[in-house]
Amino acid sequence: MHLDRYVDEITRQMAVAAAAGGPEAEALAERLVPPLRSAIRLALLDALSAAADELTLELAPGSVEVRLRGGEPSFVIEGVAATPPASEPAPPPAQPLGDTPAAEPDEGASRINLRMPDSLKARVEAAALREGRSVNAWLVRAAAAALDHPAPIPPNAPGPPAASRRGSRRVTGWAQ
Repeated sequence: MHLDRYVDEITRQMAVAAAAGGPEAEALAERLVPPLRSAIRLALLDALSAAADELTLELAPGSVEVRLRGGEPSFVIEGVAATPPASEPAPPPAQPLGDTPAAEPDEGASRINLRMPDSLKARVEAAALREGRSVNAWLVRAAAAALDHPAPIPPNAPGPPAASRRGSRRVTGWAQ
């Protein structure tokens, strides 16, 4: 997506508005337009990023990202299957061996806040980058894989604490 045509249109509209103000306004607009071009591009990029965030919420566990390449934004869509034309049947999605689906197709998505140490966050970001996924898509896939294939519990592992073994029979409070 090339932003230049949008920036050019805004600067053209500024020139039209300045022309209505007379020669002084036109001179001022000519001086303001060059430094404003960068601000306009940045504002457009912010709007595209905000739109991508809103789309990601709707597509979860899929995601939409805005990436800059050569100064121009491009959209990267992950985890969303293309809808084939109605005349041809949809092929089953290809899935590599050992890969775990991110979510059931008819399942809704929920948003959570996750706090983790900075060092772990950096490792998660690096792993997602290596796989060409967003951090969100990588975390969803990792959580699904961990739940579908839990690690075995070693035979010498301690059991749950005594308080959780007692369950609801525990009474606390004050008595006289």
